[in-house]
Amino acid sequence: MSLDIEFSEHALLKIEILASHGVVVSEEFVTDVIQKPDKEEEGYSGRVIAQKRLDDAHVLRVVYEKEPNRILVITVYPGRRARYEKN
Repeated sequence: MSLDIEFSEHALLKIEILASHGVVVSEEFVTDVIQKPDKEEEGYSGRVIAQKRLDDAHVLRVVYEKEPNRILVITVYPGRRARYEKN
């Protein structure tokens, strides 16, 4: 059974802001990052940070909370691969 993935208002706003800066990220790609991440780590307050390669120089990081009946995407942000792929 897969959990429903829902997006917070903040996450949807971040997707819009990224698009306005030329970084087009779809909700489907964010879902793919959660379901098949290249890397996953623990975030603050039990949150999970999943990441996947976005291009040659960047990754997309997705912060989410896993709840009993859903996954809630808190925010998304790009990062430099050099910073987040050290290990």
